[in-house]
Amino acid sequence: MTELLDRAIARVRTLPSEAQDELASVLLRLAGEEEPVYRLTPEEEASFAASRAQAARRDFAPDEQIRAIWAKHGL
Repeated sequence: MTELLDRAIARVRTLPSEAQDELASVLLRLAGEEEPVYRLTPEEEASFAASRAQAARRDFAPDEQIRAIWAKHGL
């Protein structure tokens, strides 16, 4: 292991577990190991499933509501 990599790993070990996992995932991807970019929580999976079902039913927000959201964000 190079001195620079050894220093980086030592520094990452001082970070919270979540940050360590994020950085480890980045390093593994850079090294060629495929890993999911993001893992959904069960709540996120359920939310996406509900959104897909809503879209399949063509149950979309009315144009007025969309315009109001855009206006709120200066779009």
